[in-house]
Amino acid sequence: MEPRETYRRWLLQLWHGDEAAADVLADDVVAHWPDRDVAGRAALSALIAETRAMFDSLAFELEAGPLVDGDLVAARWSGVGRRAGEETAFLGHDLMRLDQRGRIAEYWVVSWTGPR
Repeated sequence: MEPRETYRRWLLQLWHGDEAAADVLADDVVAHWPDRDVAGRAALSALIAETRAMFDSLAFELEAGPLVDGDLVAARWSGVGRRAGEETAFLGHDLMRLDQRGRIAEYWVVSWTGPR
């Protein structure tokens, strides 16, 4: 899969609840947040599902990129989550390393969350 397509499927399908998009993740993917690491496709998919379940609706948009340099992909995104009538805004930057099959092998995120 082409790196830009991998990223778009990650942000615009997997994070929007399309479980079939999980094929963009390597089996042994490792995801890094500032406060924790998540290892393995099942654990990362569960974290995404858990995050989605916290909101009545959750949507993300691609703001810049994805930019590709070899096996690295970077992008900026924004999002909005709604729960009990209140909105939460999200802004972030992603950096990914893809494996030889074009799946996400390692993921780093820097993000901000706050009231909208």
